[in-house]
Amino acid sequence: MTSIRRWLLGWLIASLAVAALIAGYGIFHTARTEASELFDYELRTVALSVPVDITRGDARTRLTPEFEGLTDDRLFVEVWDQTGQSIYKSLGGIDLPRFPAGLRTIEHDEYHWRVFGVQEGDRFVQAAQPVSVREELALRLALRTLWPLGLFFPAIILIVLLVVGRGLAPLGSISRALATRSFDSLEPLRPEGRMPVEMKPLVDALNDLLDRLNSASQSQRTFVADAAHELRSPLAALKLQLQAAERDGSLVGSEQTFERIEGRLNRLIHLVHQLLTLAREDAQRSARLEPVSLRRLCERAVGDFSMLAETKQIDLGLVCNHAPDKDDAYKVRAESHGIEVLLNNLIDNAIRYTPQGGKIDVILKRSGDEISVSVSDSGPGIPQAERERVFDRFYRIGGNKEHGSGLGLAIALKIAERHQAVLGIENNGDRPGLRVTLAGLRAE
Repeated sequence: MTSIRRWLLGWLIASLAVAALIAGYGIFHTARTEASELFDYELRTVALSVPVDITRGDARTRLTPEFEGLTDDRLFVEVWDQTGQSIYKSLGGIDLPRFPAGLRTIEHDEYHWRVFGVQEGDRFVQAAQPVSVREELALRLALRTLWPLGLFFPAIILIVLLVVGRGLAPLGSISRALATRSFDSLEPLRPEGRMPVEMKPLVDALNDLLDRLNSASQSQRTFVADAAHELRSPLAALKLQLQAAERDGSLVGSEQTFERIEGRLNRLIHLVHQLLTLAREDAQRSARLEPVSLRRLCERAVGDFSMLAETKQIDLGLVCNHAPDKDDAYKVRAESHGIEVLLNNLIDNAIRYTPQGGKIDVILKRSGDEISVSVSDSGPGIPQAERERVFDRFYRIGGNKEHGSGLGLAIALKIAERHQAVLGIENNGDRPGLRVTLAGLRAE
């Protein structure tokens, strides 16, 4: 996958590196040329500044010249009188021929020399310098001119990194805004800060796509809600007519047949009710939070299902793991209707799958400012491989004889996400059964 950041940085840094190399070579070459011209000027200055009264006795007697270090031996000066006799040598052990006046480069005794000669009255002065010495000094001077470029290149790379990062920041902002959204959030994008002109077509296209998706999703939710609402009344009327016909004997049939028909009707009515609830939950984008007593909601839900639990001889109760006090320890910021729907679905599922004579506990816990509520039953539980799919809509575990719509946990998960809470599911460790926990509610 191609990265715009890496592509920009790669080309910019490579281009700057090539430009820096070209500039460095130009600076280096220019510095060496100017150093060479400076040494030629020095050679001429030394030749012209030799005293007129210099004699052979002023000559040095060193037999081995030193051309490696920074010493005075870097220059060799020789003076001839009008008869061509050498009257002065600055160094011993060097026998350099006399060349015509002027500046030239010659080779003598395995050394390349830069030589300057000048006729001054009745004497001839010649100054010479090894080319290797000149090259070494010119190289040092040229390298010293490159250190600002060595500092400039890392600095310009840092500037490029900052500029590219700042320029691509709006893309990162949009990516984060999309990544942190819930799957059903279809509001238009509103980038933070000023949006670059180049980004506007992309943002407009994304907002147009989100608007079309929102319209399609709204149409689907409206259709489901309308269908569920229209089906609920006829189904309820059909159930009443079936019961009336069974009582007055106008509908002839076995008792088992009537039970099956009534069971199918109850299942269909439950499905329609769940579809209507799911459509309402899908239509709500965010929860309107207010102070709610979670304990009272649990007490109400347990009371509503107590009669249904008694028909199956199930022990349904509420457990509060907190010492009672004057203030309600389980007051949270939540949407009361949504939490009530969630509790009803969890308790209803628990009653459906708990065998006769079983036990269901609604457990409230508080840890610091976090409050959780769990519904624990003594049913068969859920295999590990099935737990990730039980929150899918219309998914029911295979081999299950209980009638249901497969929407209860999907609705509960929707409500939990709207409250920014976590809905977890696990089998009881100490006894058979399943525990569904809503955690992450903040205490008021």
